[in-house]
Amino acid sequence: MHAVETTLPAPRADVWAVNSAHCQAHYQIIAEAEPDVLCRVLNFFALQFLIPREVLVNREEDLLNITIVMDGLSWHRAQVIGEKIRNLISVCSLEVLAADAVGLEAVVAIAR
Repeated sequence: MHAVETTLPAPRADVWAVNSAHCQAHYQIIAEAEPDVLCRVLNFFALQFLIPREVLVNREEDLLNITIVMDGLSWHRAQVIGEKIRNLISVCSLEVLAADAVGLEAVVAIAR
């Protein structure tokens, strides 16, 4: 037996916001409790080789409360990912919060 070293591919560059400062994005999502919803939401990050810092999911009757914390995104990229998540048919509402070490910088609330 021998150890196999694996390295993750580098995250995709944000070509629309090359000079933008990176932030920590907090996604607050309410979605219908369906078996594949969490996989579909997390897939938007996986497609860009991004791994969330934190994922928290709570089921309350027929709804899922999903909280995702992602480091190292430009605010533009965080918003684009949020818009893609919002377009999922099972997503009822979405909030994207950009936070820095001091406090909240911006809030975008998106609801259907």
